[in-house]
Amino acid sequence: MEQTPDTSALNVSKTQRPAIIRRLYDWVLHWAETPYGTPALFILSFTESSFFPIPPDVLQIALSLSKPKRAFFYATVSGIGSVLGAVLGWYIGFALWATCGGFFEAYVPGCSAENFAKVSALYQEWEFLALFGAAFTPIPFKVFTISAGIFGISLPCLIMASAVGRFARFYIVAVCIFCFGNTVKDFLNKYFGIVSLILFALIVLGFVSIKYMI
Repeated sequence: MEQTPDTSALNVSKTQRPAIIRRLYDWVLHWAETPYGTPALFILSFTESSFFPIPPDVLQIALSLSKPKRAFFYATVSGIGSVLGAVLGWYIGFALWATCGGFFEAYVPGCSAENFAKVSALYQEWEFLALFGAAFTPIPFKVFTISAGIFGISLPCLIMASAVGRFARFYIVAVCIFCFGNTVKDFLNKYFGIVSLILFALIVLGFVSIKYMI
């Protein structure tokens, strides 16, 4: 008699995942109330570019709101850590994917074969723009950094696109907090992702327009 596979463990993991993410979110935020907020921000930015699920904006906003005059400093820390983490993501895809790819596909959100196939199609024509878009918007950046290594995107292209996208993103947050302080907190938490997507869409339209005008 054929036995049906037991999917109860898988179902439990799927139902528990939002709770785990919430606990990680709260754990990240608590670093803003400690003397180790800045190194925690660097580590978070570094790891989020390759495997950690919580974006560094969460801690950057909390730290910047507590010290608005240091908002640009925190943006710089986020940017440097994130770009260095992007290099790690590229190396994972380029040199380690054969040995650790199964782990990433099983446990790292967004790192699925289907998503990598979609990214590969984007790279065929828009490799720099695709990387910039992932760095600038809420699109899972780690999927693009790892796939850049898998599909042989040059490391200088990855570094340049990551630096432009990530520093632009983090400095926009810094400008908002420096200029408007705590009044902009709710807006950043609720709408920054949407705003970044709109800005990126306008940039893409600009590239497309130039392409067809030349």
